[in-house]
Amino acid sequence: MRFDIITIFPDIFRSVFSGGVINKALEKGFVEVKVHNPRDFALDKHNQVDDRPFGGGQGMVLKPEPIFAAVKKIKREEETPIYLLSPQGRKFDFRLAEKLAQLPQIILICGRYEGVDERVIQYLATDEISIGDYILTGGEPAAVVIVDAVSRFVPKVVGKRESVEQDTFFEDLFDFPQYTRPRDFRGLKVPEVLFSGDHKKIEFWRRKKSLEKTWLLRPDLLNNRELSLEDKKILEELKTEKKGMNNELDRFS
Repeated sequence: MRFDIITIFPDIFRSVFSGGVINKALEKGFVEVKVHNPRDFALDKHNQVDDRPFGGGQGMVLKPEPIFAAVKKIKREEETPIYLLSPQGRKFDFRLAEKLAQLPQIILICGRYEGVDERVIQYLATDEISIGDYILTGGEPAAVVIVDAVSRFVPKVVGKRESVEQDTFFEDLFDFPQYTRPRDFRGLKVPEVLFSGDHKKIEFWRRKKSLEKTWLLRPDLLNNRELSLEDKKILEELKTEKKGMNNELDRFS
C-alpha cells in the first residue's frame, strides 16, 4: 500500500509518522508514504505554484500545471485514484478507509489558500475527500488522518486483525468501556462483572454497554445496521431502565 502526498509544505510530514504503529509499518515495508512538492514540477524559474484568481478576489489559488505534472510522474497505474482533500469533498469514514486499503496506491492532493484551480478538480482528481465539516489551513492534517485510518486495514499493520474488528464503527457501534489497574481508584471501582471469570457474562455486559453508549450518543448509527434479536432485547431493556430513571427523577423535581 503506497500513499503519495502532494503538498507545498512537505516538512509537515517529516516527523508526523516517526512513531507508533504507522512508523513500524513503514519500517517493515507494509506501507509506503512518499511526499512530493509541486514546486519541483513548476515551469518557471521561481518555482511558482500559486497565483491570483482570475476575476479578482482575496488570496491565492494553486496552479494546475505543477499538480498535473506531479501526478503524471508518480502515478503507477491508470486506475490509481487521485483525491483532492477539500471541505467540499465526500465525507471520509470507516467504510471509505477500509475500501482504500484494498488499493496498491492512492494519491492525495493537499489543498491550500483559497483553493485549487478548478481544472484539477474536473479533469485530474478522481474525487474529493473531506474529513469533517470544518475548515483547515490546508489539506495536510487531513492527509495524516487518511494515511493513519487507511493503514490500519492494511494486512500486518495492526498486530491482530481482532483489534481492528473490535474498533468503533466496524459494526457501527461504539466500543464498550475499558478498565485497568488499579481496581479501586479514589473510590471509583471497576465493575465487578469483569472479575467474575464468567466469559459469557462479561461478553453480555460489554455488548450491552456498547449498545448503550451508541444509543445514547449516536442513535443514528443503529439505523444503519440490522440488529439481532438479542440486541433488540438489550435496547428495549435499556429504554425501560432509562424511562424508570426519568420517572424516579420526576418524583423529586
